[in-house]
Amino acid sequence: MTAVRRKRIVWGLRGAALAALLAYAAGWNSSRSGGLVVVEHGLNHPLLLGGSAVLLVVVSLIISMEFRTWVSQIGCAIGLIALVLGGIPVGFLGIVLSRGGWTERTAAPGHSDRVLTVTDVAFSIDPIYKVELVSGTGWSARHWSLGTWDTEQTDYVRVDWSGPDRITITRAEKLTVFDVRPDGSLGAPREEPRPQGPLMPR
Repeated sequence: MTAVRRKRIVWGLRGAALAALLAYAAGWNSSRSGGLVVVEHGLNHPLLLGGSAVLLVVVSLIISMEFRTWVSQIGCAIGLIALVLGGIPVGFLGIVLSRGGWTERTAAPGHSDRVLTVTDVAFSIDPIYKVELVSGTGWSARHWSLGTWDTEQTDYVRVDWSGPDRITITRAEKLTVFDVRPDGSLGAPREEPRPQGPLMPR
């Protein structure tokens, strides 16, 4: 391999690593409340994209070195194969873990483009509910966070549409109410007393 060709490959790999990091940055930014759903789901994978960036940089460093003897060349090849094979399960694990558990979806009365989602993000028996509002459809759909509720540490009971523009989180002693604005975003939460009656957990 000539020096010019090696240099091109090295900087190509480093450019790909930078692209992977920028893609993850876009996914992480969209994971915040108000972000685009498609971008978050497609790019918010720290293990996969971050690991790929590290792998590409390491490979570029190896290629930039000169291995003149056959022993060093074989050792380099073995190291690259081990690095790639080790990165595959890490990337697969990152995709699996980023998907979380089951998700319940409930459309608003009269508004099919407003969907309330409840996702179990726990990796144990005791559920942790991530509650979000997804407004819009297709590429323009955005998600708005209503909070993450650990059933072991909070008094969360359930979440429901209490009207076409109103979401109510029922808690043991009170209600947390969100109004949905005309553009599909969430208003500030407010607390109301919970009506008397038996609790009906999810």
